[in-house]
Amino acid sequence: MRLALALLSVCLAGAALAETVVPARTLRANTIIAPTDLTMRSTDVPGALSDPDQIIGRETRVTLYAGRPIRPGDIGPPALVTRNQIVTLHFTAGGLRILADGRALGRGGAGDRIRVMNLSSRATLFGTVQPDGTINVSQ
Repeated sequence: MRLALALLSVCLAGAALAETVVPARTLRANTIIAPTDLTMRSTDVPGALSDPDQIIGRETRVTLYAGRPIRPGDIGPPALVTRNQIVTLHFTAGGLRILADGRALGRGGAGDRIRVMNLSSRATLFGTVQPDGTINVSQ
C-alpha cells in the first residue's frame, strides 16, 4: 500500500512540474501577442501550448483570459486582410491569369480561406490569402 502511495505521489509531482504558457493579462481577440503578454505556470493541461515561441507574434482568435492555458485553436497567423479591405484577386487556369479588384468579406492571415467579392461582377467567391496580402481565387 505504501509503495502504491509513493508511486502515486511521484506521478503527481511529475505532472505538477510541467510548464504551460498562460497570458499575463487579458488579451482581446485580434491582438498580436508579444513576449510581455505571456508568463509560465506550473501546471499540466492536455492540449495546451507549452512553448512561448509557438505563440509570440501570432494573433488571438478569441479573448484570452489571464492565467488560463492557451490552446492551438485560440491563436493563428496575424491577419493580412481585414473585412471590407480592397484586395487584388488572382485567378489562374492553365496559361490564363486574371487579376481583378475585390473586396474582402472576412478577415484572414496567410493561408486562411475567406470570402471575397469581385467588384466588377459583384460575384462572391472564396479565396486563399497569400503572404503578400493578395487573394488566390479557386474555381
